[in-house]
Amino acid sequence: MSDVRVLGAAVERGDEVLTQEALRFLADLHDAFAATRDKLLEARAHRREEAKRTGRLDFLPETSEIRESQWQVAEAPPALRDRRVEITGPTDRKMTINALNSGAKVWLADFEDANTPHWANVVSGQVNLSDAIRGTIELDSGGKHYALRDDVEHATIVVRPRGWHLDERNLEIGGHKAVGALVDFGLYFFHNAKELLQRGSGPYFYLPKLESHLEARLWNDVFTHAERALGIDHGTIRATVLIETIPAAFEMEEILYELREHASGLNAGRWDYLFSIIKYFRDAGEKFVLPDRNSVTMTAPFMRAYTELLVRTCHKRGAFAIGGMAAFIPSKDPEVNEKAFAKVRDDKAREAGDGFDGSWVAHPGMVALCREEFDKVLGDKPNQVDRLREDVHVTAEQLLDIEATEGSATKAGLRGAVDVGVRYIASWLGGNGAAAIHNLMEDAATAEISRSQVWQWVRNGVRLDTGEQVTEELVRSVLGQVRSELADVIPADLLGQAVELFEEVALAQRFADFLTLPAYERIK
Repeated sequence: MSDVRVLGAAVERGDEVLTQEALRFLADLHDAFAATRDKLLEARAHRREEAKRTGRLDFLPETSEIRESQWQVAEAPPALRDRRVEITGPTDRKMTINALNSGAKVWLADFEDANTPHWANVVSGQVNLSDAIRGTIELDSGGKHYALRDDVEHATIVVRPRGWHLDERNLEIGGHKAVGALVDFGLYFFHNAKELLQRGSGPYFYLPKLESHLEARLWNDVFTHAERALGIDHGTIRATVLIETIPAAFEMEEILYELREHASGLNAGRWDYLFSIIKYFRDAGEKFVLPDRNSVTMTAPFMRAYTELLVRTCHKRGAFAIGGMAAFIPSKDPEVNEKAFAKVRDDKAREAGDGFDGSWVAHPGMVALCREEFDKVLGDKPNQVDRLREDVHVTAEQLLDIEATEGSATKAGLRGAVDVGVRYIASWLGGNGAAAIHNLMEDAATAEISRSQVWQWVRNGVRLDTGEQVTEELVRSVLGQVRSELADVIPADLLGQAVELFEEVALAQRFADFLTLPAYERIK
């Protein structure tokens, strides 16, 4: 077994997480699966090149038998049968307590897009989850005492590890950086799987950024290996996959099939899905140019095709379909709340009406509203997996019909993209991956779509509503204005780095696959 070296600084109670036994478990996972991970990342680049050559994607002919044959995913365990409201957020101590007390059915405990992977966040997040599972978590902060309430049913914890592309530089295994996904999964599973089972729950996960069924197969192999290593029954682990990349939208059935003994469902994202479309078809010209990001709603024809296909696919295979994020944070201004609540209500009502089994919120104050809309449709039923949506028939052309999207590119949209991108990057670099910006809880996906959209508009010479053409000079001018406006809001060092990094990824000749990769190099 490979040697493990902990390179990160000491973290309070880190010795409880980074035990010799846990590190050996991580080394075992790394030795078994890191090389396959590397090959799959190379395969992503090859597939992207194929999309560049053909200008399209399609359902895979070689897996048609999987799509046409009869099979179902494993039946959901009791703790995952009712998922009508899920709250998301990072694993800091306050969020952990508030999420579990929120009244949501599930808490997505996030080591990914809502978390800056500072070593302290990575390790302390594991400490917080361990305490939460054992019912011992407490916090005194700002003159307030936080603890788990005994008068509410606590949300079921579903952990989202990092995506396959991210490494963990503070752990070295066999002379190589550890795979971030295996670190997050491995530490949580090793320390908590048996405890969770004793408490009537289990080790449940959300899997982000998958681009193919082969990446799902790797996760399934990891799960099987981990279960065997700890002497836990096969199929104990359950995973919900985020369909947030355009190639994964063409492989939903195959992804569920690969994970069928461990699968729980699929989730429909928004910002990362749009980011992925820009990334995949960045050379395809004007027909793939998106208007202002806020005008691309889930009712745009290509987004509608994607969500309808997701519900149909899930229910056909006995899996749960989980809807998108309500990112609104309740305001002290009643008028702001009234408008935002109406929009969230419409979104959740549409999802419940379309057949989704649940949906996401980012703030405890939105749990009741989301639950109300799903209660209207579900009633006493825990889900609507029995609603097969056999009326839905989606083609590759519909999934790729970006041109039919209403909306335009505006100067306000450009300013908004630069503003939210810079604000978020500054927050992320400062250690906070879940940032409240303009009454919305933003995560890395927001920054990704913002910088990608600016890149796309520059490369395609898009004209704005003002008649101006989007050029590098115009973007730099807007960046300068935003920097001046934020000078009193964000510390100078973080603001300078955020502006520099946004400019780097938004104006680079070569599109950066993930903003978080160069950003990770900048955090201490």
